[in-house]
Order: sequence, then C-alpha cells, then structure tokens
Amino acid sequence: MHLFSRSRSVRRLGGALAVAMAVSTLTPMAVSRAAIALHDDPQAVLDEAWQIVNRSYVDEDFNQVDWQAVRQDLLETEYASPEQAYAALVDALELLEDPYTRFMDPEEFETLTNQTSGELSGVGIRLQADPDTSSIVVVEPLMSSPAMAAGLRTGDRILAINGESTANMTVQQASERIRGEVGTQVMLRLERDTVGAFEVSLNRARIAVPAVNYTLREEGANRIGYIRLTEFSSHSPQQMQQAIEALLDDGANGFVLDLRNNPGGLLQASIDISRMWINEGAIVQTVDRRGRTEDFSANQTALTDLPLAVLVNGNSASSSEILTGALLDNDRAIVIGRQTFGKALVQSVHPLSDGSGLAVTVAHYYTPDGTDISQRGITPNIEVRLSQEQQLALAERPELIGTGADPFYAEALESLQPGILTYRMRSVTTQVGQRDRISPRGD
Repeated sequence: MHLFSRSRSVRRLGGALAVAMAVSTLTPMAVSRAAIALHDDPQAVLDEAWQIVNRSYVDEDFNQVDWQAVRQDLLETEYASPEQAYAALVDALELLEDPYTRFMDPEEFETLTNQTSGELSGVGIRLQADPDTSSIVVVEPLMSSPAMAAGLRTGDRILAINGESTANMTVQQASERIRGEVGTQVMLRLERDTVGAFEVSLNRARIAVPAVNYTLREEGANRIGYIRLTEFSSHSPQQMQQAIEALLDDGANGFVLDLRNNPGGLLQASIDISRMWINEGAIVQTVDRRGRTEDFSANQTALTDLPLAVLVNGNSASSSEILTGALLDNDRAIVIGRQTFGKALVQSVHPLSDGSGLAVTVAHYYTPDGTDISQRGITPNIEVRLSQEQQLALAERPELIGTGADPFYAEALESLQPGILTYRMRSVTTQVGQRDRISPRGD
C-alpha cells in the first residue's frame, strides 16, 4: 500500500500516510508464535526491517550512513526484551533523518491499518461530550451499523458501558470501551428524553468510517454541493463517488471540495478521486531511487465538469496535495486558502513477522507540471487569512465550517460565480443549437 504521511506525529497516530501497503498473510496464531520468537531471537525482526529499508529506501546513500554497519550493530547487540529491540530499531531509523520512515509496534501498526482501511471494529456511533453536563452523547449512528439497526438516535446519552458508569469518562475512553473484536457484545445503558433510561446489547462489527461528508447548499440562485474529505482511506473513493452523484441528482451547479486539515492517506485513493473530477490529463508522477518513473493520468471517467473550488490550509498534506496539484495544474479548479504542508514523498508500509510494521519512504512525487512541492507546498489561487476572532468562532462552533460564516467557503462562493454563469450560458447555447439542428425549417 502506498501512503503519504504528514509528520512523525503519525507514529502517535496523529495523521494518515500516503502509502503503498504490503498485506500480511500471517494468521493471528502465526503472529502470536512470531511474537514469542522475538523474545528468543529479537535480531530476526530487526534484520527483517533492515532488509526492507536496504532494498527500497529512496536514498541509495542512506543519508551518508553506513547502513551495513548499522545492521551489524543491530544483530550483535543482546536485547533483554522486545521493547529494547524496538528502541534500537527506532534509533537506527532516525539516522536516516527522515521523519516518514518509521517503525510501529504491533498496537500502532494495527491502528494504522485500521485507519488506512477506513474501518474499525465497533457498533458505529459518533460520540461527543455535552458541553454543559460533560455526559457522553451520541452525535449520530452511522449508516448500516449495529447502532442504527438497534434504533440509537442523535442525542442519546450513554450512562454506562458494560455496567461501568461513564460519569468520569472522556469521549476517547468511552470509545475505547465500546470498540472490540468483531462478533463480541457490548451493553450500553442509555437515556433519551422521551423514554428515559434503557439498555441495548449490540454486536460489534466491522464499520466503514465515513471519510466524506456532503450537503447541498442553496446559495441565492445557485445550488452548491459542499464535500468535505477528511482522509484518503480505502473507502474514500467509493464515498466520494456517492457524494458527487447524490449532489448531481439534487441539482448542484457548482462544487466546493474541502481538504482543510486532511493529512493524507492512500496514494491510489488520491488518484481514483482525481479521476472523478478530471477527464483527461496527468495526475501525478512518482520517481524511485533508481530514477524510474511511474505516471498516473485521468482515464475519461470524470463524473462532472461543473465549476469546482478547493479549500486547503497548512495541514492539507500529501494525498491532499496530489489531488490539489492535479486539479490546479489541469485548470480544473480554483484553489482557495493557505499554503499547503509540502510533502512530496511516498511511503510503502510493510508488516513484520511479529505483528509490528515499518513505513519506508520509497519515492518522490511531482505534480502534473513537474513541480516538486517538498517543503514548499502548493500556493492557492486565492489566499484567505483568518483573524483570531474568526479562528476562535470556527473552533468553538464547527457546524459553521462550510457555511457563509466560514471565510474560506464564502470566498469559494464568490470565486465560483463567474464559472457557474459561464457554464450556464454554455449549456443554454448548446441546448438552442441542438433544437435548431432537429427542428424542421420552412423556406
């Protein structure tokens, strides 16, 4: 799996990667045996990781590090625990001075694979803390989830999870208790204003986490399809297609695509989504350490050619920048906001035999115009700066994002207006021409 990662904070699961991922074929029992083997022979997993870096890392000189000597040091050291071996590997990788080439212990690797797959094991509810009472409240049950099937509603308050009161729990703690292995049960005690307290037993399932949120906004004479993409997971292209098609069915005559704070994700997802907006032209080029290039282009499968504005900021990174760069260089969209993050590297993610994992930078990428955005980012067509008051208002009231009270969105509406008018006039002219060609004319 090819991944694009925003920063080393990803190691703490603070962001997504732009990735190509190898799939583990190990069964849980095999992983367990491998983990036991690591206690007896920690060097085996360290050498496995070293070999992956040695054959695929983007810099053949390994940042002027003697990579063979690194292997010797790793394998000659005695380790008292897996954690000690892991720490040695982390130290070795830091010699490359590449924040995107990193080791993940089994727990971190499992979380990453769940994140990039766009799935988790749970009951399918979004939670938040009530600002007045601090109680845990259901924001919404996800479509086709156990929570929706059981009739949970927005506003339901969760009083207890498996008999444990939520009175002093954070949202994160409540979420961790609700998640669990597929097929297991969790008992929730809830309270609803209309019915009082009640209990529900839910079977945990694999849940596709929405990465795309969309709505149709009536803006004067225009109907604007607003789409917010939060990450590039394996489910993102399907969700994006559904959003575009639904908004077209609802009569959208322009789109705003919001990529603000989107840290990236899967390389293939960014390519697939680009093809939904661009009918022809280049999307991105990757170059590996031997100078071999791979070009990705549109394939005549665009879903719409309606006017489009893209919103970005300094936290729009990697896969977000691939999509933005493709739209900008192909003159397909107006880009509005702030300079993007500036990450032009591709990682490959590999499972290791003990259940841990390794992300390795394997290539650089360039926008269709051949631009290297590394550490520079993409400059928007129109820059938007927020005052402290505006930043605070959007932070305290996130429901204002993507509305007229959001300066980025307001600028997008103004910028789209000429394109929508031109598109409308072109459509009218085309319709008149078609009528003239099919209507009989007398002499």
